[in-house]
Amino acid sequence: MKKVFSLLLIAAMTASLCACSPVGKVEIPEEAEENEEGMQQDPPELSPAEAKAAEILSGMTTEQKVGQMFLARCPEQQAAEKCAQYALGGYILFGRDFENKTPEEAKAGIAACQSASTVPMIIATDEEGGTVNRVSRYKQYRSNPFHSPSELYAEGGLDFIINDTAEKCRLLLSLGVNVNMAPVCDITTDPQAFMYNRSLRQDAETTSLYASVVASTCKSEGMGCVLKHFPGYGNAADTHTGGALDQRDLEEFYQNDFLPFKAGIDSGAGAVLVCHNTVTAMDSQNPASLSPEVHRILREELGFDGVIVTDDLYMEAITGILTPQQAAVSAVLAGNDLICCTEFELQVPAVIEAVSNGTISESRIDESVMRILLWKMDLGIIPLE
Repeated sequence: MKKVFSLLLIAAMTASLCACSPVGKVEIPEEAEENEEGMQQDPPELSPAEAKAAEILSGMTTEQKVGQMFLARCPEQQAAEKCAQYALGGYILFGRDFENKTPEEAKAGIAACQSASTVPMIIATDEEGGTVNRVSRYKQYRSNPFHSPSELYAEGGLDFIINDTAEKCRLLLSLGVNVNMAPVCDITTDPQAFMYNRSLRQDAETTSLYASVVASTCKSEGMGCVLKHFPGYGNAADTHTGGALDQRDLEEFYQNDFLPFKAGIDSGAGAVLVCHNTVTAMDSQNPASLSPEVHRILREELGFDGVIVTDDLYMEAITGILTPQQAAVSAVLAGNDLICCTEFELQVPAVIEAVSNGTISESRIDESVMRILLWKMDLGIIPLE
């Protein structure tokens, strides 16, 4: 975290230099800092990716920076025009975006959006296997849908998981999809629970191994992955259809639910998705996705310095309590970096207005955009050269 804030300071100091310069032409200043004893020390040494991210950030308008924080549901019409208009950080694709298209047509549509975007986009989808397959459920992409993680593990253990993950990565990358919204890291024990069929259906130790091999395989294949649904879905109800209350003790999360997320983080996962469950032991007033305390735990206690993503703000656990505009502003204030949403045409202007009127600080936006840019570079979405 300290390094991120140092980068933001450098970006702010170079803003005036970048205003009239193309990206890639700005020199990072050699500004000395003072240590605790008041002695001057050398400025932090930046990697090439960090230096370039600072340059890009310094040259962005507020509107462009806010747009980077939105992972929007891809609209059925004018997708390329709208990603350019709102400077969106990415699109998330669903079954409708693949169903009636050949692989070539899907690839061309994605490429058109990338061509229209000033900053290359995250193109994400949910290809978990089993009940959630946005691509492989259609035979023009794969002869059979990907199996669920629990089926694969029962049949061939982690070796089957690794091979399956690699095949998913290659299929998605061939279409231009660069982030898979998986793996599901939740530990769910009740066969009647909403998340049971999507989970590995194993204990914390085994689920941690699963999260680790999926994250490391994705990294080796050049695919972004998203660990979900922090802080752990457990046996909670479906937040697509309403609120879900989780009244478990905090200790249970530390002993069980957090372990797969920590394993995935340690294996290189660049993003973690936060669910809409209200976890009373952490924050009895807010859904986890809108809770500063849940985000503090993820940052400070699990040591995660990557991109935090909301679950879709269009789910009824959120729409039942807040307007789209309120939800987006609250999500930023809570500490999310990427806002997964459907109503981006209402929400992007709402966040811009919140920055304009001082509800959200510019530095809060910069912090998230820096993480997003660095993740894009790590995945090769933004080239270093």
